[in-house]
Amino acid sequence: MSANNITFILHKPQLSENIGACARGMKNFNFQKLSVIDPKPIFPNDKILATSVGAKNIINKSKVFDQLEPALKNIDYVIATSARFRNKNIKHIQLEDLKKIDFTKKVAFLFGSEASGLSNNEVSYANYTLQIPTNPEFKSLNLSHSLIIIAQYVSSIIKSKTSDFKKSKKVKSASKKEVHSMTNLCIQNLDEINFFKPKEKKPIMLENLRNIFYRMDLSSKETRILASVFASLGKKR
Repeated sequence: MSANNITFILHKPQLSENIGACARGMKNFNFQKLSVIDPKPIFPNDKILATSVGAKNIINKSKVFDQLEPALKNIDYVIATSARFRNKNIKHIQLEDLKKIDFTKKVAFLFGSEASGLSNNEVSYANYTLQIPTNPEFKSLNLSHSLIIIAQYVSSIIKSKTSDFKKSKKVKSASKKEVHSMTNLCIQNLDEINFFKPKEKKPIMLENLRNIFYRMDLSSKETRILASVFASLGKKR
């Protein structure tokens, strides 16, 4: 296990102070990888750097993306944080369930914007949703506070060197990049046969399709097989 396998992703953060505090919290627990998706403030800026205090190196080395999908291309597992239960066929986990995650793989924790959190579309890219236990009458947590709670918990797990997952070393889990490629090939072929009807339902149909593929623990070989199936079906038309 290594802290270098962990990435924290902030999706459309709105406040400079929160971005800086998140970097500071990451460094408190020896995490270094930060990705920022379409931030509202100019990134980086003086306020972010000032709030990060001694974690300016994390801000300076962070990766910035316009959209979520490119940020996930080298990630094996995505855990989306959410204050509410999603009515989706996706695994909902609690903090203690993180002990079962294989942190020898590349894992990303995805955090939504301060105002609206994550949409169902963004959650559809995740393998799990994680809910931090709070007062049921007051569930709202500051973005940086949520990150710090998770960072501390994951840090303690990594230090204990425990993992409940055991697989043959010959079986290589599919990367998010491989799953993206396979899924996009499937979507492309479905588009060509006008599968997504009516058009107004296409976004929710895409969410459901990604939910199916991204929550599956596919191997690289299985992903290649499915991609070949989709490509062959396209050629037969």
